[in-house]
Amino acid sequence: MLRVAVVGSGPSGCYTAQSLVQLDPSVYVDVLDRLPCPYGLVRYGVAPDHEKIKSLQGNLRAVLEHERVRFLGGVRIGEDGVPAARLRELYHAVVYCVGAATDRHLGVPGEELPGSWSATEFVSWYSAHPDAVDDGFVRDARSAVVIGVGNVAVDVARMLARGAAELSPTDMPQAALGALAESRVTEVHMVGRRGPSQARFTTKELRELGGLPDAEVTVDPEELALDPAYLNPSALPAAQRRNVEVLRGWATGPRRGAARRIRLRFFLRPVELLAENGRVSAVRFERTVPDGRGGVTGTGRHEDIPAQLVLRSVGYRGVPLAGLPFDPTTGTVPHLAGRVLREGSVAPGEYVAGWIKRGPTGVIGTNRPCAKETVTSLLEDATDLVREERPGDPLAALRAEGIEPVEWAGWCAIEQAEAQLGASLGRGVVKLPDWQSLMNAAHRGAP
Repeated sequence: MLRVAVVGSGPSGCYTAQSLVQLDPSVYVDVLDRLPCPYGLVRYGVAPDHEKIKSLQGNLRAVLEHERVRFLGGVRIGEDGVPAARLRELYHAVVYCVGAATDRHLGVPGEELPGSWSATEFVSWYSAHPDAVDDGFVRDARSAVVIGVGNVAVDVARMLARGAAELSPTDMPQAALGALAESRVTEVHMVGRRGPSQARFTTKELRELGGLPDAEVTVDPEELALDPAYLNPSALPAAQRRNVEVLRGWATGPRRGAARRIRLRFFLRPVELLAENGRVSAVRFERTVPDGRGGVTGTGRHEDIPAQLVLRSVGYRGVPLAGLPFDPTTGTVPHLAGRVLREGSVAPGEYVAGWIKRGPTGVIGTNRPCAKETVTSLLEDATDLVREERPGDPLAALRAEGIEPVEWAGWCAIEQAEAQLGASLGRGVVKLPDWQSLMNAAHRGAP
């Protein structure tokens, strides 16, 4: 019997567990997570109005309900938790699927002003992540600037421009729904430092902005024209060409006079966040132009865009996990085909998959082949790994050390509590937004 711990229950963790039980009938997998709820960014990163993507939870659920897979939530690994070395004593192998837990910074003056947030902090708030704080994101804001032109930037811009009637059927927590319903934000500026042909959003996400009931999208044709590929998009890959076609329609289409406006801006690089009365009041941008090598260069000309809310969406970055090696340049754990490397040598029984392995790239489906590569490496090593003696059931050892994980029954009790909360509010399922309510619900379902 091969016992494996998978740390992280998001897509990469679940796909790792799935590959393990599919490829080896003798393996037993414990999927450990710091949170009492599984699914990672599918639960806490996918926008609440993206029901089709959120439905992936059903596929991940099937993995965690497999007879040789066990979910153990509420278990912290590393600092202030179970040390990495202790996990290796309990399991023949450990696969770390811990993602990229922090955001990249702009590195400009004023970035830490009140009213300036990472997009991840905003997403965590409206997704009911138990670590999120409600610091009045939209309170007193009339204009918002979203820095970045990827899918996360599109998500947060869309949430700011949606009405309460459209958000009420989602599982958004009640407090966030109420705050967004009362929001007075009427201008949302989504700004990129490069051109439309280099934007990272997908066409599907981009088009959704144009379908919002009481919002219109505007694009400056002069900014678009700065991009040579915009003028002649025929040589672009299909995805970028479709983006350009959508933007071209918005640049020439009629104005609808909607209640809210999303302005897509290009070739503007943030250089400073400006303050008024101790809070952010505007973002100063420098106009850029293509440098002919795929990048941009500054022109020395500046523009200030008023904003009482700034959301920075310029990428994610992995963080070190106590007890594991870490490459600060790439924000990943050094590895060879998923095998963790310590000072250049393979560390027996330690593996990585997902963003902490390859960096924050790709879509949810990218985690499948990534996980399979790691699992293939692990199973090639299995003959040597199972020679090492391990205690019987790791869960018994964890409990003996004072750790009481949230098992699957506890998670099911959380789901039931969220359904009951939604029914009491006249809505569908509504997420529990804090640690206390989650743990109370989980303990009610404990055997």
